[in-house]
Amino acid sequence: MSQIAINTSQNVNISFNTASIGERMLAFIIDLLIRVAYVVIILYLFFSIFDLGYLMNGLDEWSVRAVYIVLTFPVYIYPLVLESLMEGQTPGKKLMKMRVVKIDGYQASFGDYMIRWVFRIVDVSFGGVIGLISMVVSKNNQRLGDIAAGTAVISLKNNINISHTILENIQDNYIPTFPQVIALSDNDMRIIKDNYTKALKVDDRQIISRLSDKIKSILKLEIDPTKMTERQFIHVIIKDYNYYTGKDN
Repeated sequence: MSQIAINTSQNVNISFNTASIGERMLAFIIDLLIRVAYVVIILYLFFSIFDLGYLMNGLDEWSVRAVYIVLTFPVYIYPLVLESLMEGQTPGKKLMKMRVVKIDGYQASFGDYMIRWVFRIVDVSFGGVIGLISMVVSKNNQRLGDIAAGTAVISLKNNINISHTILENIQDNYIPTFPQVIALSDNDMRIIKDNYTKALKVDDRQIISRLSDKIKSILKLEIDPTKMTERQFIHVIIKDYNYYTGKDN
């Protein structure tokens, strides 16, 4: 299993294990079974339960194909929709503990998932041989869609996974200060805490200041420096995120 060093926006490298080809194939098979099950169920409902097959009587071949495409349309957009909603995961990836991430350290966007989805047409060509060859020869086990989108699929089975570093002890009577933190993702908070922790160790005030300004900009917050220092602000942001997302230990 190879490793990928994700370079964050604050020039901090964080290493993750890339998902193996075997793991990705198992995740693909799980998702495929879910899609096949959907097709079986929807066609059974259409033809047997609701007995709507008569609607296709007299239709030409292309019209019949169009009906089938409409009925099975969710199957085609399955990876795009679920990766977007589940932050880089599908049920198959979730079961295999994998996630799609940007190599540059940012959270993958809908556009990135779209590029991966479009290139899936090429990757699954010839029985998936093209995608398999791409993963074998690429540095980070990337299929063509990953290379085009600048993404990689990492394993969350690492000793340090994508959410491990965002954990923070919170007392039962803790009262959050900034509800705006719910706009952040696990990946955002991991980057924030990793950079903040590293900056504290070497007392890098410049990084702390830039990190504080970046958070305020993203969350559109204005903080009175006489009431809360930059260090206190970042620490509260981390705790508040853990409070609202239930990630307390």
